[in-house]
Amino acid sequence: MQLVAVDLARPEPGEVRIKQAAIGLNYIDTYHRSGLYPMKLPSGLGQEAVGIIEEVGQGVTSLKVGDRVAYGNGPIGAYAQARNIPAARVVKIPASISNETAAGMMLKGMTVRYLLRATYKVKAGETILLHAAAGGIGLIASQWAKALGATVIGTVGSDAKMEIAKSHGCTHVINSSTENVAARVKEITDGKGVPVVYDGVGQATFMTSLDCLSLRGLLVSFGNASGPVVGVELGILASKGSLYVTRPTLGSYIGTEAEMQETASDLIDVVQSGKVKIPVNQRYALADVVQAHRDLSGRKTTGTTILIP
Repeated sequence: MQLVAVDLARPEPGEVRIKQAAIGLNYIDTYHRSGLYPMKLPSGLGQEAVGIIEEVGQGVTSLKVGDRVAYGNGPIGAYAQARNIPAARVVKIPASISNETAAGMMLKGMTVRYLLRATYKVKAGETILLHAAAGGIGLIASQWAKALGATVIGTVGSDAKMEIAKSHGCTHVINSSTENVAARVKEITDGKGVPVVYDGVGQATFMTSLDCLSLRGLLVSFGNASGPVVGVELGILASKGSLYVTRPTLGSYIGTEAEMQETASDLIDVVQSGKVKIPVNQRYALADVVQAHRDLSGRKTTGTTILIP
């Protein structure tokens, strides 16, 4: 990755130009960088940021110069001081939400919204399992699930991360490096297991996640932090209790402007309410993005990381 100077053309019809104030760093960025999710090179990186509209293209009527907006599902190219982007993919951000919060909440927050409210609708009184509970998505998801009335079991990779997870909504926290996750989940749930497991880790936790589910439970495998899940024998789902598995993506849930606006609106509302706080725990200059990726991949970060252009 290199920081280079380029000429930015004027916005095309339907686009706006944004002078960016803060940029979100996400694990999916490492997938694009590594080639796990292929893209045409050379390419920018990054899918979320916040900034001020500097110019609007022909036909844009819902936004104006000076509006503060954010986006969280690309197009790829957020690692920039300024950029052009389709007006239909941005949302206005209220003054009560800071730039840092806005930059760090859009992709992860909209992901949590579809996970908890669409892929599986979490209900009050349920107990759910969330892997990587001290990560960016984990800290948002545990708070939001708690606000919905659920009991959250979170897994983390070290003792240092246990208190972080507890302070953000997890009732129970399991150190997956030293404890048997499935056994602890069954102990917590009196042998029943949980109706849903949210797993952004992937290959390393796939079988454990299945073992934590109750009869006809759902595994939501939404990420590949440890590598993609491959070579699955479907008969396993039958033998472990007629289980369900889904591999969703944010883009499938906010494909239309109406879906995106509804999802973002729910996220903004829950953040404004104070029920969900966005923990911005690391900040890097955009020029230091290589180190930021090293730290993210090395599991040295917690919560949300932002880049400052």
